[in-house]
Amino acid sequence: MSMDPAVSNPESYQVIFENDRVRVLEYRDRPGHRTTPHAHPDSVMYTLSGFRRRLISGDQEREVELEAGQAMWLSAQQHAGHNIGDTETHVLFVELKP
Repeated sequence: MSMDPAVSNPESYQVIFENDRVRVLEYRDRPGHRTTPHAHPDSVMYTLSGFRRRLISGDQEREVELEAGQAMWLSAQQHAGHNIGDTETHVLFVELKP
């Protein structure tokens, strides 16, 4: 199974731009939606909507709640996600390439 989120979860992740330096993904989901395990390289995330979700990585889980309009650095990671809130999630990821 591919760990590329655009391949493993194409209903949620869309590639909206890519070149030899970056790939930009748009992510959308609805309350209750779950992703399969996938990986992200070092990235910048920008939240277009507020959301609440649970991130699962191996046997570790953590809950995240973010407001719309936040930009943040994300170190490379593997996880699965679950929208545990009552709003849709809309996010942009700018993934850095080596």
